[in-house]
Amino acid sequence: MSRLIVGRVLAWFTLGSACKLDPPELPIKAPLSKIEEMVARPKSSSKGTSRENMLDDSKSRAVFRRALLKWYDANKRDLPWRKDRDPYRVWLSEIMLQQTRVAAVIEKYNLFLKLFPNVEELATASLPAVLAAWSGLGYYRRARALHHAARTIAQDLRGKFPQTAEAWRELPGIGRYTSAAIASIAFGEKAAVVDGNVKRVVDRLLGRRLPVKEVWAHAEDLVSSKRPGDFNQAMMELGATVCVPGEPKCLRCPVVKLCTKRGNLPGGAKSAKLSKTTVFYSLDHRNGKIRLAQRSKDVSVMPDMWELPEIVVPEGATGVASPTVWLKLKHGIMATDYDVRVVRETLSNGKKPGRRIPVDQLHAIPLTGLARKILKAAQILD
Repeated sequence: MSRLIVGRVLAWFTLGSACKLDPPELPIKAPLSKIEEMVARPKSSSKGTSRENMLDDSKSRAVFRRALLKWYDANKRDLPWRKDRDPYRVWLSEIMLQQTRVAAVIEKYNLFLKLFPNVEELATASLPAVLAAWSGLGYYRRARALHHAARTIAQDLRGKFPQTAEAWRELPGIGRYTSAAIASIAFGEKAAVVDGNVKRVVDRLLGRRLPVKEVWAHAEDLVSSKRPGDFNQAMMELGATVCVPGEPKCLRCPVVKLCTKRGNLPGGAKSAKLSKTTVFYSLDHRNGKIRLAQRSKDVSVMPDMWELPEIVVPEGATGVASPTVWLKLKHGIMATDYDVRVVRETLSNGKKPGRRIPVDQLHAIPLTGLARKILKAAQILD
């Protein structure tokens, strides 16, 4: 039996089926039983290291680090927070990137730095100003914690940043992942990180879905002692651009030879079903001003943020009870999909909520993401 034939079949079984490649064409004379026997035969190592526990071997881990860092150096995305290792900028980017797409963060990151170029400027700014600069990124608790932490650094730590992951965790809004990311990237501490991208990479490397605690243990074994910050970013980059959810790009993977799965893992947690609801808002825009209402400081979601006044419309209302809709759009917040209906009318049911604010001052107040989306759709904001 030709070794070439077997090699082609093995390549397809390990890579082609996972990465949607067509099976190889084989000569008619190739004995199928022999092919099946050789494909099924486990690949052995002279030292007895199977693929399932390959990353437990120190030499394999060293090979993994070298291959990953070489790939990262050649292929890393040109992102603004990677231009230096300034701890303020690293910290800001890590907070912004939590549960937020990179593309959405880039623009906000640059604008935020123009307004608050250092921790002292951020610490002395008012909370409404910080929330206004954050508007559009969502998860506003992050901005509040960022502001609180900036004041702690500026006042209690006299402007000096913590240099270890343990010390960073003492600050508001900083957990295990964020503290390790900042300490490794900005200060070179050997501290591993685990986010969704890293977990997916480790799970596939080992061929099974691991508990988070085990993923952390493997990440700590893998992290480079010489370049921990670059290694952590490389792991996240690999998960974000190559070892992606759904169908991974195995043929582009720099560590595919060390991977057990070489494809997607079966099963996994199902996404929570989103609830759906319809909401109505009034758009009262006259004489260069717009009416906005401020959310209560006691609400759990987006306290003190500004939004368009909501109109209560009875379910199934028709005729005069149903307002004329001028604009429709979709908006998602956490586990809810909103069918948004905007009515371009002034409110007529008694006292009008909120107050009229000049359009040229909207950049200085914290708008909810939905309010900003509506005003952009209405071409009131750029």
